[in-house]
Amino acid sequence: MPRYIWLLVIATTINVTGGSFLWPLNTIYMHNELGKSLAFAGFILMFNQGASIVGNLLGGALYDKYSAYKSILAGTFVAMIASVILAFNHGIVAYSILLIIIGFGNGMTWPIMFAMAGSLWPDGGRRAFNAVYVAQNLGVALGASLGGYVASYSFDYIFIANALVFILFFLIVLFTFKGMDQSKDRQMHTSIVEQRAKIQNRSAFTALLILCSGFLVVWIAYSQWQSTIASHTQTIGIPLEQYSSLWAINGFLIVLAQPLVKWFTDRITSPKQHIYIGTAILICSFAIAMFAIAMVILTVGEVLVWPAIPTLANKLAPKGRSGFYQGIVNSIAALGRMIGPVLGGFIVDFYNIHLLFIIVIVLLFIPFLTTRIFEKDRQGKRQTV
Repeated sequence: MPRYIWLLVIATTINVTGGSFLWPLNTIYMHNELGKSLAFAGFILMFNQGASIVGNLLGGALYDKYSAYKSILAGTFVAMIASVILAFNHGIVAYSILLIIIGFGNGMTWPIMFAMAGSLWPDGGRRAFNAVYVAQNLGVALGASLGGYVASYSFDYIFIANALVFILFFLIVLFTFKGMDQSKDRQMHTSIVEQRAKIQNRSAFTALLILCSGFLVVWIAYSQWQSTIASHTQTIGIPLEQYSSLWAINGFLIVLAQPLVKWFTDRITSPKQHIYIGTAILICSFAIAMFAIAMVILTVGEVLVWPAIPTLANKLAPKGRSGFYQGIVNSIAALGRMIGPVLGGFIVDFYNIHLLFIIVIVLLFIPFLTTRIFEKDRQGKRQTV
């Protein structure tokens, strides 16, 4: 991999490690420690992801038009300051506000990271986005495996660890990312008229929305593991450290399974096929009662679906709009994480978690339909060219 891709990988791992001390435990902290309902916790997470959506779109737009380095530095700075304040004040009011600010700041960074991966390694294809994805999950494994044990002593230590890692991430971006502006393929030296024409490229944008509608459903389902299922594990007496170990399994398995993933993707090269197969596997994970086995199955499904979406988005993006398109993809993922906890919280609060699993399984058939529509749409466009 190119040198700057390695820098992205290292920075991503550190950033997600810090976040993974906190995000798997958000619902547990609000519900079990602060005594709030699952629906309330879902609403706070909804606003957190709403702020992330705004950050995604802003970060992608700034990447396309201005400086990748300054844009990612600004987002990182906002998230770092909020996390430092959170370490000293995490009552429900401060916690809610600061979680939203962290969502905005962190949201700015992700479309830039993915757009940079595609720009810095254009020949890498799926491998460029997979590198960032694997780094994210290595961070999840490290953060989650430690977070549960730290939280079992005191949640205060979780907030301190989160702040320290965000400070480290900010320093890495500050001192190592500046050269990426020079390495980035500057795609915005076009007239206003030409740029408006690109924005109006309705064919590619419509295809992206079709693709992302299925991605939204997948994230609504997946977010249950981070919210309602997290709280359910506490209700049935599973210790915090054992719940966190599920995410450690998830993260480490994604990293260790890369040789197998490469073998598979070398033989089935179409990202659309990865979505079909991965979604089918995700459905199976919600039909399994044993959490550890279900997490393994879930991981196999996501390792195929997650890198496929930004890969297809990068192929669809008109020249000069890769940041915007990656911002849309990350915003859709955030929207799924925004809707999922609220929907799941209401279903579990008013009915039961078994009904939630049934609804999730039914919803997961939607991505098969949207991916097929996307596939037929692109085939039709190629035939008319």
